[in-house]
Formats: sequence, structure tokens, C-alpha cells
Amino acid sequence: MNFQINNLDNNTLLLLYKSILKPRLIEEKMLILLRQGKISKWFSGIGQEAIAVGVTLALNKEEYILPMHRNLGVFTSREIPLYRLFAQWQGKASGFTKGRDRSFHFGTQQYKIIGMISHLGPQLGVADGIALASKLKNTNQVTAVFTGEGGTSEGDFHEALNVASVWNLPVLFCVENNGYGLSTPTNEQFNCQNIADKGIGYGMESHTLDGNNILEVYAKVRDIAESIRLNPRPVLLEFKTFRMRGHEEASGTKYVPQDLIDYWALQDPVVNYEMFLKNQGILTDNEAATYKESIINEINEHLEIAFAEADIIPNETNELHDVYQDFVYQEITPSTETKENRFIDAISEALKQSMERHSDLVIMGQDIAEYGGAFKITEGFVEQFGKHRIRNTPICESAIIETAMGLSIAGIKSVVEMQFADFVSSGFNPVVNYLAKSHYRWGQNADVVLRMPCGGGVAAGPFHSQTNEAWFTKTPGLKVVYPAFPFDAKGLLNTAINDPNPVLFFEHKALYRSTKQQVPTDYYTLPFGKANVIRKGQDITVISYGAAVHWALEILDKNNSISADVIDLRTLQPLDTETIFASVKKTGKAIILQEDSLFGGIASDISSLITEHCFQFLDAPVKRVGSLETPIPFVAQLEAQYLPKHRFEIALIELYKY
Repeated sequence: MNFQINNLDNNTLLLLYKSILKPRLIEEKMLILLRQGKISKWFSGIGQEAIAVGVTLALNKEEYILPMHRNLGVFTSREIPLYRLFAQWQGKASGFTKGRDRSFHFGTQQYKIIGMISHLGPQLGVADGIALASKLKNTNQVTAVFTGEGGTSEGDFHEALNVASVWNLPVLFCVENNGYGLSTPTNEQFNCQNIADKGIGYGMESHTLDGNNILEVYAKVRDIAESIRLNPRPVLLEFKTFRMRGHEEASGTKYVPQDLIDYWALQDPVVNYEMFLKNQGILTDNEAATYKESIINEINEHLEIAFAEADIIPNETNELHDVYQDFVYQEITPSTETKENRFIDAISEALKQSMERHSDLVIMGQDIAEYGGAFKITEGFVEQFGKHRIRNTPICESAIIETAMGLSIAGIKSVVEMQFADFVSSGFNPVVNYLAKSHYRWGQNADVVLRMPCGGGVAAGPFHSQTNEAWFTKTPGLKVVYPAFPFDAKGLLNTAINDPNPVLFFEHKALYRSTKQQVPTDYYTLPFGKANVIRKGQDITVISYGAAVHWALEILDKNNSISADVIDLRTLQPLDTETIFASVKKTGKAIILQEDSLFGGIASDISSLITEHCFQFLDAPVKRVGSLETPIPFVAQLEAQYLPKHRFEIALIELYKY
């Protein structure tokens, strides 16, 4: 192995040695504990330590690193107390996830480390967001993110590199090419000679490094990081290395040819570097033994602390409380000055006034800058707020949602426009697995609003007309808002932006230009979880949201002999059950109207809640009305048949006569 000291002094050379030795000795101990059943699982990084250690020490401590599950050296090089790592792996409270996740699936703002999720790819886009925050704040910081060669096959990798390149984000994309994605060798993963070659397609600088040579890793990354701080840009780094143990210990290495294992055993980064230092007279046998003894003692002392810590006692209140970050709603009442606004105008005003109120708020989406968005909601925003805050994005929903998460980690709010709510399916994973779960897992909120133009009635067909709120009301950690009127849309969107939790804000396209209302001209907020009883009656409770509220009112106007409470839910998560139950107890009959197809929709849950809590007050079965169990069709007459408006009238009359 060709070690080049260059201008490194002996103190740095010895620091690198101690830093690469520490994760190796911890791993050797963990493998013993694994066999003893004292930890549940282990993903070994033996043979790859030089990469994590070299990259971490080459960066400044205030710069973020997003490691993978073989990057123990990142955590130890940032000097996290070992007992906290041990407690994390044993599911103890002094770990980082309160026993809610294992391994390295956690982050810590204190040490500027953002851990992975099992879906691998999203952290690459999250790194884009953190790096974007650095550019917006002019901090001249680098963000480093790790993935493996297998992870480069995921779409998130390509989306994240493309965004970083287009926006010149200061990201180090660190790919540990260890030869195998679990058991799948690289020749079955990609068809280019080097992963670094992929940088060419994104106009990105790239380098291939010997991942087992700690001096090469440290020196090269240090120099590149210094250059990026002066000239922000992304760089793709491929580290050639090898995984000496199984993907995780249970999987073993039987699929790896023995001669390959033998070859890479000779490239051991710890053994070779120790021999080099000894040959150079920089390290003696006694000094090496002393370092090892000191680290082993530290390991054993901290293991005793972790083992002595009591097991977590389940507490249901704590579990439920930690799903969301605390949000103290501040009611801001509007002045009496109003003007007639369309639904679309109310959305645009809320965004504009929120941009003025939150000076670092960023809006991202396809075509939202000069073009003003597909529906012209952000028209004129670039002139007022600049392209650094009104950001056109490539067509890559996953990466942009992940970027929004990275902005939140760095303390910046963002609004992401899904050009159509249907397209969120291309970014589904980061919504339900990253945004929704981060606060519960390790206390990191996702200060992100996803705007979701949705719904039928505009003859746009199966890919532009879905109303897919039920995908997200099912997911703990997300808030779901779905207004029906311009006044509500403006106030609720302002609240959504103030809320530090992830909010999906559904905007029905058919209401954009068809619904008008007197709306306050200045900034105001409305609370989540408060439904609006927009019509009062005695016979039936009608529960709905979005465009369906207007259909219900139209049908009731045709059937004016029916006296009904009409409840506009406004928010679906949180849900105002108090208003629902009070009305049903009064009327004794309930019908729930949703635009979504019926099975698995929120109407089913509301029906169950009414049955569970108001059964003794019911004079008839609870009715649910929704669209057909088909995708939404394009042609007008088929769409009219699909939508539930006509079926609602039939069901309403049947319930009234029951």
C-alpha cells in the first residue's frame, strides 16, 4: 500500500492511527457481544474504517455528515461518548432513539451527524438540502454523505446528484464500493468500470480513491473540502474497498470467492497503516500496545455504564407525544378589510405573506419560478423574493422532498409544490419513511409543507385527478389539511407553514377558479383540528371536506326539506371528532361524503368512530359515499359517473327516510 505522508506532521499521523484503531476494536468487541446475545444485530465495517475516519477528520466539526451502517468511524471520530452508542445498540434510553430504532438509524444535531434509514437512498437528497442551506446562509460549509455501491442503483442517487449539480451544492457524495450489495457483486449492479464515471453524466467532478489507504483518503478529502468551501460544487468520490464480513453477521460470506477474501485481507487498512508508522519510526510497539489498551479500557468502562442502565419501561403517553414536535398554535386574527378572492388567490396570498413573514422560507417545485407554476399561483414571486428562495426544480419528486428535509435539519422552512398530488407517488418513500418518522425516531422535526393540487371534475384523467389523502392520514407523523373555501385555505396554509411538523396541504383544482369568498387582505391563521359547521339542522349530520362539501350543499339546496348539519372537516389529521360526535348525538343520523374511492378512505374511519362513540344515539346505520372503485377516468361522462355526487343524493334521501 502506497502511503504518502506529504506535509502531515507526526501528531496528525498518530491521530489518524488512533482514530482508525478505535472503531476496529469496538467492532471486535461487538462481534463477541453479538455471539453472546447482548446485541441484536451488527453490520460490520471491518476493512472499511479508513473511509469513515478519513472523511470525518478531513471535515470541520460543524459540518454535517450523513453516514451509513458501516461507518462507525464517523461516530467515533466525532467523539460521541461510547456508552451512548452502546446504549443505542442495546435499546437503552440514553441512546439516541429511546429504543425506537437500532443500529445507526439515528441522527444527532450535537455532533452534526444525520443517520440513515433502511431505504438507503433518501439521505443523498437530504444532504442536498443541508448543503443548500449552507449556500443560502453563506456558511461555506461542506456536507458529506455516504452510500454503498448498491445504493447507486437507486433512483435517489441519480436524482440527488442531478439536483446537486444543477444547483452547485457543496456536497461530497462518498460511495464505498466494497464489491457486494449484500450478495450481489458489482458486475450485476452496474455496467461501467468505475462508479466515479457516473459523475460525467451530471457534469460533476469525480475521483476514485484507495479506500483502504487512510492517508490518501484524509489528504484528498481535506484538499477537496477546502476547495469546495471556496468554490461550492458537488464532488463524487468512489472509495475502492472491501467488506471482510457479511452484509450483516447472519448472512456470512460464503458467496465470496476465497481468493478475493485472501487478497483484500492483505489490504487491511488498520494493519497496513500500523506497519507503515512503525517502519517510519513514528510508532513503536509499546506505543501501539498502549493505545490499544487505552481504547479497550474505554470500551469496557462504557459497556459497564450501558449494561448497568435500566431497560426502557414502555410509556404510552411518551410514545404518542413524540410522534410530532410540540406546536403551540398562535392565533392571528385578521383585520376587517376583505376582498373577494378565488380559492387560488387565497393560496397565493398565503404563500406571499408567509414568505414576507419568514425571511428564509423557501418554495420549491417544478416550473414555479418565472413561469409561476402550472396554475400560476407563484406568478411574480421571483421578482419579489428572488430565485434563491423561489426555486425551479428538476422533475425529481423524491430528491426535492428529501432536500426539504435537509433544509429543515439546517433550520430552514420550506414549501414544496407537487405539481399535481398524483406525482407525490414518485416521492412516496421520503414522505412516509423520512418526514413522518424522524421526530419520533430521534427528535428531528420535518418543517415541510407539501402542496397537493388534487381532485377531479376537470377531465384530467387517472394521473392528474386523484385525491390521495388516505395514503397519508394512515401514516403517523404527518398532518393532512384539506380546505373547501378560500378563507380557510389562506388561514390554514399560514398555519401549516408555521407548524414545524410535516403537513400535506390538499388544494382541489376544481375549486381554484370556481369558488369565491370574501377573504381578509392581511395575514391570519386558523387552527388545525377544528371543523366548521357551515349549516345547521336537525335531521342528519353531513360530514365532508374539499370539493365534496360544495356538492353536499348543492344537493341539500335541491332537497330543502332535509334539515342537516353540514360539517366541513378542513383538517383530516388532526381530526375534530368532538364536533362530529356532538352533531351526531343531536341528529341521530350521519352520512360521510368523500371524493376518494370508498374502500380504505377516511370515511370508513369516521364511520367506525361514530359507531364506537355514538352508537346509542344513532337512529340509522352510518352511511358512506365515495367514488367508484376504479381509477378516475378522463372523458367527462365517465368522470361524472365515477364521482359520488349523484350517489350522494340517493343515499341522503334514503337515510332521511330511514
